[in-house]
Amino acid sequence: METLISKLTDELMEAEENAAPIEPLTARYPEMSVKDSYRVQLEWVERKLEDGRVVIGKKVGLTSKAMQDMLGVNEPDYGHLLDHMKISTGAVLSRKDFIKPKVEAEIGFILKEDLKGPNITFVDVLMATEAFVPALEVIDSRIEDWKIRLVDTVADNGSSARAVVGEPFYELDKIDLRTMSMTLMKNQELSATGAGAAALGHPAHAIAWLANKLADYNLSLRAGELILPGALSAAIDVDAGDEVTAFFGKLGSVSISFCD
Repeated sequence: METLISKLTDELMEAEENAAPIEPLTARYPEMSVKDSYRVQLEWVERKLEDGRVVIGKKVGLTSKAMQDMLGVNEPDYGHLLDHMKISTGAVLSRKDFIKPKVEAEIGFILKEDLKGPNITFVDVLMATEAFVPALEVIDSRIEDWKIRLVDTVADNGSSARAVVGEPFYELDKIDLRTMSMTLMKNQELSATGAGAAALGHPAHAIAWLANKLADYNLSLRAGELILPGALSAAIDVDAGDEVTAFFGKLGSVSISFCD
């Protein structure tokens, strides 16, 4: 299995670098477990760190029923956010850097304290949070045609590609994330709506799940990290020429555009 882990890490890194997808892992290696796929992800991260990248946060995926239904899975996953993935709102990305990108809207958390599971609760997460931030995640599967199961997306770092962040909001007691509405627009037309409750009932529940899941691998969430707790609606397809903006009421808005 060690040889297979390294082989699949090689394949996924080459797919990302060349923007050329690979065949689904689950189709070729049906014996692979979710634990095996997290080992691929962790080796991917280790190699990125050796290349000089820095972990700046984590992301939870597949927390909304819409996303679970779309990808045919029934539990969340997670991935790592690296420094080159973080993009400021209003930026323009080249479509050529991606294979088949999609965009989803999320409410990001910036931590002021470490969170190490197990037994992290919703309240622990809120107490450890410095700010909320409007965010978009650009996801892009390195698996051909998004034909993924949980093992595929976990190995592929949660299908993460970029994290687009807006201005931090520090008055946490002024916002109820559970009922906060989100409006996702593409080219000034309504594409999706959602609310904070889409992420496991409340985004803080998703982050508590993540902190406790990471404990299985002796990992934790760190002060200063950006944590994306999951999409508030199904992801939307994007292409060159598209502009996507998410509005979150008091929390503000965040946008990204794509060129050729």
